[in-house]
Amino acid sequence: MNIGGGEYDARTRTSEGVPGAREGARTTTRTRLPGGDGGGGNRPSNRPGRSLVTVVAVVVLLIAAIAFANRGGGGEGGGGGGAASDNKNDAAAGARPTAPSGEKPVKNSPGALASGFAHDDQGAQSAAANYAVALGGEEMFTSASRDKLVDSIYAPSVADARKADFDKTYGDPGFLQKVGLDKTGKAPEDTTFVARTTPVGAKVIDFSDKKARVAVWYSGLFGLAGEGSKRPVTESWYTTTFELSWVKDDWKVTDFKQKDGPTPIGKDQAASSADEMADAVKGFGGFTYAR
Repeated sequence: MNIGGGEYDARTRTSEGVPGAREGARTTTRTRLPGGDGGGGNRPSNRPGRSLVTVVAVVVLLIAAIAFANRGGGGEGGGGGGAASDNKNDAAAGARPTAPSGEKPVKNSPGALASGFAHDDQGAQSAAANYAVALGGEEMFTSASRDKLVDSIYAPSVADARKADFDKTYGDPGFLQKVGLDKTGKAPEDTTFVARTTPVGAKVIDFSDKKARVAVWYSGLFGLAGEGSKRPVTESWYTTTFELSWVKDDWKVTDFKQKDGPTPIGKDQAASSADEMADAVKGFGGFTYAR
């Protein structure tokens, strides 16, 4: 196969079916090969071969695909200071899909609260999402585990004050009784206490090298699963905005504000039985690392 004007050109002419052709006329075949003379007034074809056209089309498509992929992923990948500086100006430009930060996943022992988040805007989103999960979990309802979480999540300058605030709420026997727990935070026999937060998305509102404000939208499950429960598991939706500071090579919470919603319309689905819900909570473990 020749490329670029030397295309193999074979033409076969026959009298069959040609109006006015004499019966028995001789059939002639003319073949012009590359490099042959152009006798008879015929010039070699200057059109590029079909193979060349195909190759060029494939190359164009590949270039277009690469350009599109780079445009879609620009600014989302890569950690470190580059992503941080690029997104300082883009933080308020609108929500973007939550994407991996490009940094290696944080390393924690199984069941431990995630830590060591990337020092960029996406690391701040990861921190806020994980902290929303922890602060909305069952461990907040017992004193020892709650204090441990506060020490891990909050900046040292505010941790003690937050412990006192949480103790007033979660340590109040009236509050615990209202949610169906005893004064130590335990659920009644034959029931399973459910307090689980599932982040749906996060967005950066403000970001700088030392501080970040990140909103996390999430759904929550809360209640007692089991036969005879008077407080069945219900679903709710919230948005919590975290104030974060970069402290000792990690993002830590200094404050947060919570509001209801956005809340979607509930689908027309029958509620599961108490036993089915309890089995699901026991069978499906919660996430220890979000995003």
